[in-house]
Amino acid sequence: MMLFFSTLAVVFLAQKSVLGGVPARRSYDTHNYYVIEHDPQRISGASLADVARTLGVEMVEQVGELQNHWLVRVQKPSMELVARGEIFDPVVDVFESLRNKAVSRLSSRSYDEDTIQARRVVQSVRHLSRQVLRQRVRRAPPPLWPPTSIKGVTQKFDIRDPMFSQQWHLVNEDYPEHMMNVTPVWEMGFTGKGVISSVVDDGLDYTSDDLASNFDAENSYDFNEHVHLPYPSGARDRHGTRCAGQIAASKNNACGVGIAYESRVAAVRILAKPITDVDEAVALNYGYQNVSVYSCSWGPPDNGKAMGAPSYLIKKSVLNGINNGRGGKGSIFVFASGNGGGHDDQCNFDGYTNSIYSVTVSSVDYRGQHPYYSEACAANMIVAYSSGGGRHIVTTDKGKNKCTTTHGGTSAAAPNAAGVFVLAVQARPDLTWRDIQYLCIETAKIINPDDSDWERTATGRLYSYKYGFGVLDAHRFVTTAQKWQLVKPQAWFVTDAVQLDNGRMNEAKKYTGGSPIGPGGVTSKITITKEILEGNNFEALEHINIQVWIDHTRRGDVEVEIISPGGVRSILGKSRPGDEAKSGYPGWVFMSVKHWGEDPVGDWTIKVSDQQTSIDSGRFLGWRMKFWGTTIDESKATKYELPLVDNILPPLNDPTRPIVVSPTVTNTHARPTPNLDDETITSPESEKEDTWFKDVAETVTSHKLFFGVVGAVVLIGTVGGIFLWRKRAARLRLNYVTIPASDTLPMGTLPGTEGSHLSGNEEGRHPQDRVSTGLGFHSGFLDDDDMSMAGPTSTPQYRDEPEADTQPQGPLPVVHVSSPSPRLSVDGGWENARVP
Repeated sequence: MMLFFSTLAVVFLAQKSVLGGVPARRSYDTHNYYVIEHDPQRISGASLADVARTLGVEMVEQVGELQNHWLVRVQKPSMELVARGEIFDPVVDVFESLRNKAVSRLSSRSYDEDTIQARRVVQSVRHLSRQVLRQRVRRAPPPLWPPTSIKGVTQKFDIRDPMFSQQWHLVNEDYPEHMMNVTPVWEMGFTGKGVISSVVDDGLDYTSDDLASNFDAENSYDFNEHVHLPYPSGARDRHGTRCAGQIAASKNNACGVGIAYESRVAAVRILAKPITDVDEAVALNYGYQNVSVYSCSWGPPDNGKAMGAPSYLIKKSVLNGINNGRGGKGSIFVFASGNGGGHDDQCNFDGYTNSIYSVTVSSVDYRGQHPYYSEACAANMIVAYSSGGGRHIVTTDKGKNKCTTTHGGTSAAAPNAAGVFVLAVQARPDLTWRDIQYLCIETAKIINPDDSDWERTATGRLYSYKYGFGVLDAHRFVTTAQKWQLVKPQAWFVTDAVQLDNGRMNEAKKYTGGSPIGPGGVTSKITITKEILEGNNFEALEHINIQVWIDHTRRGDVEVEIISPGGVRSILGKSRPGDEAKSGYPGWVFMSVKHWGEDPVGDWTIKVSDQQTSIDSGRFLGWRMKFWGTTIDESKATKYELPLVDNILPPLNDPTRPIVVSPTVTNTHARPTPNLDDETITSPESEKEDTWFKDVAETVTSHKLFFGVVGAVVLIGTVGGIFLWRKRAARLRLNYVTIPASDTLPMGTLPGTEGSHLSGNEEGRHPQDRVSTGLGFHSGFLDDDDMSMAGPTSTPQYRDEPEADTQPQGPLPVVHVSSPSPRLSVDGGWENARVP
C-alpha cells in the first residue's frame, strides 16, 4: 500500500513538473533537503518511488528545469540527539550502506532479496547531495569617499532633479566618445519591447514608479523567502533594484531611463540570505523559455585570495539553460567580472566569470579609463561603462520614487551590457547565446589604444586583460546583429591529460609526483593536429579551457600562462600576494578568449612558475586542454554533457566526450644551463573500452549462416558467454569501490582549493579575521553608498574551495554529500560561506 501511494506521489510530481508551477516553499528549520539524480533508463534499476521508499525520503518536486533531478527531504534529528552528539545523516548513511551491500555481494552467484534491491537502488541513483545553506555575495562597488562640497552633499542626499541629464552612460556631453551609444538604437525603433531580462540578485522593488509598469511577475520568484514576488524586504536589499533600473527603467519622468526602457524585467531573489545549491540551480533556469538575458552581478568574494566555483548541480543548470533555454537558442548569462582589482584579484579565479557560458563584463569609467577595482583576466570578453574618476551610475533605487547617484562597480557594468543584449534580441530574436558572444568580439570598440595592455592576437584583433576585446557600443552591436549570419553549432574536444613525473591527485586531493617548479618554471606541450580537428568535427576556435594540477605551499606565488602555436600568450593566473592557501590547484580550470579565431593546429605550451622564495615551493603535476568552437558538419553536432567527476589526475575516462587522438607532449624542466635537451614524456593511454558485445553483434549481422548451425553454435556460444560473463563480472568487481562514510565526491570541473591554514571548522576558516557579531560581509556585500563597514576588518574569509572529495570508478553512482556533520563535507566551491 505504501509503495502504491509513493508511486502515486511520484506520478503527481512528474505531472506537476510538466505543467509548471512555482517552487515549493522550503522548511530548512525542520527538514534536511537532498537532491537525487535518478536514471530512469537503467533497465535493472529501481523506480523513483522505490528509491524514495528505500531511502526514507519525502518527495518534494522536480529540481526546476533539470529533468530526472528531484528534491527530497527528511525531518531533522531531534534536539536531544543533537545535544548528545549523536548526529548521523539518515539518507546518506542508508545509501552508503546500500552501496556497501551491493559491492560486497558481487562475487555471489545468487543474490538475496536485500542485495538485489540494494543493487537496483544504487544503479539508478547517479547523484545524491545534501543541500546546505550558503550566502552568495553581491558585487557592489567600492565604498565612496565622503563628499567634500555642496555639490557632493546634494548628490549624496538625492536633492537634484531631473536625473536623466546625469545619466552620462547614456548621454556623455563631456566625453561623447565614452557612453553606451544607445540613443541611435532608440531612433531605429528598438527599445526592448517584447523582450524579458531577469536580474538575479537581492530582489526588485516592483512598487517603484520607475519599474512598476515593466515588472514581469510571471517569471519572478523569491528563493530567499520562497514566495512568489521578490520584494527586497531587507534594509540593505537595493542592489537588484538598481541593476534592474539600468536595464528597464521606464521613460516616465521618474529618475532616469533604462537602456531598454520598454522591455520587461523579472527578478530572482537569491542574495538576501544564504541559499542552497538546489535553489540557485532552479533560479538560474527560472522562466528560461521566456527570459532571454540573465544579469548576474555577484560571485565569490573579491578579496584576492578566494578561489570559488559553482557546484555540479549549478553548472548543470547553467548548461541546461544553454542547451534548452529560449527554445534551444540558449539563455544569455551576463556576469560582472568582479571588484577585486585593488586586492590583485583576477576573474580567472572565479568559476562563474571564467565559464564559457558567461559574457564576462569589466568596467571603464566616463573617460574610458580602467578603474582600479575592475578585475582583469583572460576570460574578460568586453567592458561597459560604470563608476570611476569621481562619477557613478544614476539609476532607480528602492522606494516608490527613489533614485541613486552612487551605483557602480562591475555590478553596474553587467546590467548595462545586459540592456544592450535585450535591444539586440528585439532586433534579431533568433540570435543564439554564441551569436551574442561573437557580436561582442566583432563590434567591441578599442579605447585607450596606447595602453600597453593591448596585444595583437593571431587574427589581427587587439585584446586586453583589462578591456577584453573593447568597450560595448550599442549602435554597432545592434546594427551588426541585424545582418549577422548565425554561427554553426558548437564543437568541442578534450585532450588527454599530461602527467609530469608521474604526477597524480586522488579523490582526497592528495598530490604525489610532479615536476619541481625551479627558477625557470616548468613547461609542457600538447600538440594538436589537423586530424584531431577533423576527427572531432571541429572547424574554428572560440574558447579554450586549461585544467591544471599544481601542488604548492603558497598558492598566491604561482603563475600560469599558455602560449599558442601562433605565439600568442595568455596569462591565465598571475601571482596574488594575499592568497596564502597551501592547497594549490587541484584540477582548477582556467579559460581564455584571447585565442578566438586562431588556428589551433600545432604546439600549445604551458608554463608554470612561482616566486622562488626560500620558504615556499611547489610541483607541477599535470594538465589538459579543452577546445570549443564551431562544427564542420552541422548535421553531426552533439551537445556537451557535463561529466560527474572531472578533477582527479589521471582523469577517469568520460564515455560522453569525443574520442581524441593522444597528443604529443613534452615536459621541459628549468636548468641552470639552457642548452640541455628537453625531457619528453608521453601522455597516458586511455583505458580501452570493452567492445565484446559490439563484436558479437557485428558477427551475428555479418554471418547469416550462423543460424543454420544452431546446435553447435548455441553450445559454443553458451559456454563462451558464461565464460565471458564471469570474466566481465570479475572486472566489474574491480571497478566498484566502497565510499567511506567520511568522504564526499567532487561533482564539478571547476573545484576550488583549500589551504592548510584553514581549519576543519565549518564557520569562518580564518580565526584571526573572524567577526564576533555573527556572519560577516566582505566589502563587495556592502550597499553602494555605505561606508560604515568598509575596510579590511569588514572583509570576512569565505571558503575558496570544496572539502576533500572522493571518486568512484565504474558504473556505480557518485554520491555527493553536503552536510553540517563534522565528518561530512560541503557540496560546492564557496569558501567560508556557511552561516553558523
